[in-house]
Amino acid sequence: MKQLTPEQLQRPALSDYKSAEKIPVIAVLDNIRSGLNVGAIFRTCDAFSIEAIFLCGITVNPPHAEIMKTALGATESVTWKSFPNTIDALAALEEMGYNLLPVEQTDKSIKLDDVNLKEKFPLALIFGNEMRGVSPDVLARCESSLEIPQGGIKHSLNVATSAGIVLWECYRQH
Repeated sequence: MKQLTPEQLQRPALSDYKSAEKIPVIAVLDNIRSGLNVGAIFRTCDAFSIEAIFLCGITVNPPHAEIMKTALGATESVTWKSFPNTIDALAALEEMGYNLLPVEQTDKSIKLDDVNLKEKFPLALIFGNEMRGVSPDVLARCESSLEIPQGGIKHSLNVATSAGIVLWECYRQH
């Protein structure tokens, strides 16, 4: 066995990728404090052809050095928009007909393995701050949340890891 070369992978050119159809999912980053996490989420969104990323509140914007370190160019291929706060982003998404679904453990959580995400497209997945999770004012705007089933003793995952799991599932179900 040997790794495939970039030529063998046959990835599209940037212009072709940008004009290609995307999965109708927008990743909303609610006050993510680490640029490294933001960059990793950009790269994941590129890998799974996610429509866009909305960067909200204190979430840093490209070309922040930490984003660029982990995004590896995905800030050029993934559409992104910045908002001063998450509520403004959610209002814009609701106006565009998106269903809001925070990724958070709540009393109204739906387990990731129990949901048909495709039925919820177009979908705005909201990922929260590394320490506090999704903001209470954001949760108040949503009817339910999405929870990643876990079997260990820790009660949470890194936000970039959570995004990878949930966005993969969107890609798989699409």
